[in-house]
Amino acid sequence: MGRYVLFLALLAGLLAGCVPGTRSSLSVGLRFGLELSPVITRFEPDRGPGASYRVGESVRFVVSLTRPGYLTLVGLDPDGVAYEFDRLYLNPGTHLLSGPPGYRYELRPPLGLQRVRAIYTDTPYPASLVFRGVYTLQGLDQQTSIYIQQSGSRVRDVAETFFYIR
Repeated sequence: MGRYVLFLALLAGLLAGCVPGTRSSLSVGLRFGLELSPVITRFEPDRGPGASYRVGESVRFVVSLTRPGYLTLVGLDPDGVAYEFDRLYLNPGTHLLSGPPGYRYELRPPLGLQRVRAIYTDTPYPASLVFRGVYTLQGLDQQTSIYIQQSGSRVRDVAETFFYIR
């Protein structure tokens, strides 16, 4: 009986690390081959991670930063097409991002799982490098690593969220 309780306690501890919305900086850093800093403390669509939106609706993103810096937003469509859709400078705090002035983040096909990556650097974005093309997740990770390295940034972070377009 004692071993069973110990096993359940150990299992519960391991599963606690799998809660959506949390992440380990170490594992994320290893994924990109770079040391990341915990700057992005929250990044999610306005309806929450995994929410559904319809074509033509707008999505907004809630992002919280612990320090000022540059943020690049990259979308990855269900068909593997990746593209930048915003680059901005933000101060520390929580922000509701809805698109550049006069625009909004309006959703278009393809339908399905939409991933969005926020890349933080403490230096301006490398103008010569733009996310555009068809990528696997590993290819997008490599492109993200190159982007961060070319920025020359010493403080960097990456967060990712997702939602569905119906």
